[in-house]
Amino acid sequence: MADDDVVSSLVKSTRSMLSSETLLVDAIQDLVKDEVKRQIRQKLDENPELREELRKAVEDLMEAKVHEAYAVLKIGKVGAKIGIELVPPKLRKEIGQELVSMFQKEVDRMLEQG
Repeated sequence: MADDDVVSSLVKSTRSMLSSETLLVDAIQDLVKDEVKRQIRQKLDENPELREELRKAVEDLMEAKVHEAYAVLKIGKVGAKIGIELVPPKLRKEIGQELVSMFQKEVDRMLEQG
């Protein structure tokens, strides 16, 4: 039993030591990121054309992400239709109504937040 206490204590102290090292590594990584951000901002402040090019690129990326989300939504819609087709005809109407209700609630919630 005493051996179990020694092993348990050793494991706990090792975890504690590793946590401290992880904390230190995380802090250093954050400092490095902050310095990189500072240097990037400085370069962008020095070059307005580069800043504008970055702004447009980010805008393009955001637009692409919206298109991607829309495509995923359309795929989900087709998936739901396929799922309904697999359901016995007696249950289709009920399931269809439930899906409409579910999506209506989500859309209403999104509109309220927006």
